[in-house]
Amino acid sequence: MGTEGILERYINPYTDFGFKMLFGTDLNKELLISFLNALLHGEQTVRDITYLNSEHLGTQEYDRKAVFDVYCENEAGEKFLVEMQKGEQQFFKDRSVFYSTFPIREQARRGEWDYELKAVYTIGILNFTFDDTDKTRYHHEVKLVDMGSRKVFYDKLTFIYLEMPKFNKSEDELENMFDKWMFVLRNLSSLLERPVALQERVFERLFRTAEIAGFSKSERYEYEESLKAFRDMYSVIATAENKGMEKGRKAEKISIARNMKSLHVPVETIAKASGLSIEEIERL
Repeated sequence: MGTEGILERYINPYTDFGFKMLFGTDLNKELLISFLNALLHGEQTVRDITYLNSEHLGTQEYDRKAVFDVYCENEAGEKFLVEMQKGEQQFFKDRSVFYSTFPIREQARRGEWDYELKAVYTIGILNFTFDDTDKTRYHHEVKLVDMGSRKVFYDKLTFIYLEMPKFNKSEDELENMFDKWMFVLRNLSSLLERPVALQERVFERLFRTAEIAGFSKSERYEYEESLKAFRDMYSVIATAENKGMEKGRKAEKISIARNMKSLHVPVETIAKASGLSIEEIERL
């Protein structure tokens, strides 16, 4: 296969290949360190990271396997799981909690142990929204909380979710490194050049890494395959959503027709008002 399907200058970070190229290699760990520090808003400073095995099995042979997109630890031994969620999953929160158990359990030591744990951060970059009650809030930070006092009960387990479709800041509105990273992840594949607002050295490296023209032949092929899988997935999602909308509209029409029929409105009038056929209305 050639590269006729690639029209953009920069890679799509929502593809498996693109995400791992930017965040999943030792060569580019500077990018991941910068992203984590921007995400934590100064809560701590990550100076270095070590990539860990991204494939984990449970403690028993029959336990389910977990495969992380990016799994690393910082110099203090704190663990970071970074997941790119391309499409909405019914139990994605459950998956986050399940995945967080692996870096917790692997800290267990043989022999005597006082159960002290290093912090675990599970980070979900979501290419969908899960909270429709607030159209502007795209950054969610979740910890275990005492419901009575409303104070954090345990500060070593943190879930961070970024609802990327809600981030709509323009280049002129970017205020800090977190905004800049959100802008890059949201818009990278649609950019024609490096924005003026992103002049930090880390973004110079990012745009150099992300430029498709610099790929080797094998990298181009691998990216094309990853991009095709990404597009196919979204085609399936869009088709399912359209079918769901059609079913919803049909159900609404049936409800209208039944109400009108109960009021003894002529069938011909109901057909015009609801868009249903006379035969469909008579069967109600």
